[in-house]
Amino acid sequence: MNILILSGSPRKHGNTDLIVEAFVKGISEHHNVEIVSVHDNKVAPCIACNACFKSENNTCVQKDDMIGIYEKMKQADMLVIASPVYFYGLSAQLKAVIDRCHNPIRDTFNIKKIALLLVGAATLPELFDSIITQYKLCLNFFHLEDAGHVLVRGAKDKGDILNTNSLNEAYELGLSL
Repeated sequence: MNILILSGSPRKHGNTDLIVEAFVKGISEHHNVEIVSVHDNKVAPCIACNACFKSENNTCVQKDDMIGIYEKMKQADMLVIASPVYFYGLSAQLKAVIDRCHNPIRDTFNIKKIALLLVGAATLPELFDSIITQYKLCLNFFHLEDAGHVLVRGAKDKGDILNTNSLNEAYELGLSL
């Protein structure tokens, strides 16, 4: 499979990057993996103009790095969403990329599976509920297979994830696919 990981953390070498690295170690032996750090790309939020529904090739009026991300998504068989949790949601950078998929170009994607890697500072049991709800809605709407998830609580500062079993869980998830 061709696997595209969209990593939404603006913090380099932080907990989200560490969980992505662990997942990649598990999955890369048998699959092609590409990581896109969305923070390194300039992606403007969707402006809801719907011009992409009328334009040739579903071209967005915004000319930014989303063009390249669309191309990578076209090549992917599986998508992995990795993000820190801010106020019970995905990072703004990652949310902008997801919102820009409100474009019929998404119908050209070959993505069949999706997985989720989330890291939050809080330890509340409901920390991931809103993200999981949105994730399940996307799975149902796009008829995608849930490839699994790793949810990490209590990892605020860089390296906090090292004090959990989460990196092993991410590795094992990658290995299982």
